[in-house]
Amino acid sequence: MVMFLFLVVALAVVVAAVTLAVVGGGESGPLPEAAPERLQDALPPDRPVGRADVERLRFPLVLRGYRMADVDDALGRLGAELDERDARIADLEAALEASLEGARAAAPADRPARVRVDKTEHEDGER
Repeated sequence: MVMFLFLVVALAVVVAAVTLAVVGGGESGPLPEAAPERLQDALPPDRPVGRADVERLRFPLVLRGYRMADVDDALGRLGAELDERDARIADLEAALEASLEGARAAAPADRPARVRVDKTEHEDGER
């Protein structure tokens, strides 16, 4: 019986302490809403994205992984940049081919034009 009364009194003290803390918790009122964590170091808008930008990119964690909007924005930007670079490479290769054909056509028929272009692969996969 004594133990039961002790538990009831302890429970009453805890409830009273929590009630006083919540009700009389200060004059500032309830805590303000926390701003959602957003992507701090987004991809640079004023220049093309480089390898270091992608390596430095870190997405903030949320309850169930990453914020989908941040990931979608980053992937959309990277996809657009890759499309732009692929189109630029195709344009440059077409211009080079046209230039080489023009050089071959301008060479005399008895002496073939000696035009040689080496396309080497770099270690990072770029041409």
